[in-house]
Amino acid sequence: MTYRNHNSGLNMRIPHIYRALPLLFIFLFSFASVFAQTQLHRVSNTARSDGMGYVVRYHLTAPVDSFDILQPAPDLIQMVLYDEEIDTTGLELPEESEKLKEVRLYKLKYGYGIDIYLGNGAYYKSNAYLDQNGSDILVNLEVADQREVERYSQQFLARNWYEEIVDESALEVAPPDTAPKNDFYYDVKDKLRFDKIVIDPGHGGWDPGSIGYKGVKEKEITLAVAKKLGAYINEHLPDVEVVYTRTDDSYLGLAELGHFANLAEADLYVSIHCNSYRNQYVRGAEVYFLGLHKSDASFEVMKRENSVFKNETDKELTEEDLLVYELAHSGYIATSEKIAYMIEDQFKNRAQRKSRGVKQAGFQVLFEASMPAVLVELGFITNPAEQRFLTSDYGQSIMASAMFRAIRDYKVEYDQKQAYNTTSSSSNQK
Repeated sequence: MTYRNHNSGLNMRIPHIYRALPLLFIFLFSFASVFAQTQLHRVSNTARSDGMGYVVRYHLTAPVDSFDILQPAPDLIQMVLYDEEIDTTGLELPEESEKLKEVRLYKLKYGYGIDIYLGNGAYYKSNAYLDQNGSDILVNLEVADQREVERYSQQFLARNWYEEIVDESALEVAPPDTAPKNDFYYDVKDKLRFDKIVIDPGHGGWDPGSIGYKGVKEKEITLAVAKKLGAYINEHLPDVEVVYTRTDDSYLGLAELGHFANLAEADLYVSIHCNSYRNQYVRGAEVYFLGLHKSDASFEVMKRENSVFKNETDKELTEEDLLVYELAHSGYIATSEKIAYMIEDQFKNRAQRKSRGVKQAGFQVLFEASMPAVLVELGFITNPAEQRFLTSDYGQSIMASAMFRAIRDYKVEYDQKQAYNTTSSSSNQK
């Protein structure tokens, strides 16, 4: 009787358990869904069926929190995907085509910033919307008139993703040395610091520099980029003083520029320029340090940049001048070469700009400076696409932040080396 009652009671309880299991599974599924990471596993593009443009699709496993789109230039479309949990592991990006040149992603604290670069002569107006049958985001690129696209893009201000992904921890320089210092070090310690940079916006005043596509003047771009570079240094390296050779549309002769830097007792001299060429398809950034030109192309750039100096003094640097300089300033040249390669690496691998490499040439402006010095050619303003990039606030910020990161990284390395040398010297004095 008791046994039957026990079984009877058990039989009555089992159905309740079974009825509870689906609710448990639903709860666990819902809990997992809430905390599941949204995955962006592919970005694809296809031509519209009506032949009037293209559609770019973001393939997502779940909807993002929100998104935004802007088109700050005819050949640049930017998007923001707001979702901190987006996973892009194994992401497949579309191959470069004549119309769609490249898609780049930037990890931000609140999601992802995305740049879509269009080809030269490809004019589209863009808008974005959710796929009605899923979580994908679609970007519609509709063929439009060039003037219409140019007017449309003027309403947007480009986003500089690099300002948002700067690693603040990397900005920290070596901690001050607390070891006892000998008298000699105490007397010269200020000279050992990397604490002053001269930034030279190339040309200015009556000298416009190169004249680019649609009459763009080199001197205007170089001044804008120089000021942005200086602003980055002031913000993130407050112990480094920035000195400009000009802050307005004025002219300082090439012969005076190096002397100006010497009087400032700077630790680095950065001269900023833009390139030009008769072939409008030539593009890419170059970084120079002083030395004997190793190629005809370097020699041509040197002649153009030195032309103003020659007009002023009727003097031209000879190979003998450069050999003497190399012998007298070998340490500066080695450091200049190192910094030049660090800048070139930032242009190529971080800013994703086409690089034409690091080169040597006999620039008069570098010859006069008795310190590490580099000359940066940001790109070719005779190339329509590169000119649009370099005249945009976005493009100028990209190039300035790339140079800043190279300078910052060099300073960190320099300060750590000085701290090590000082500690070793103090130990040897004991």
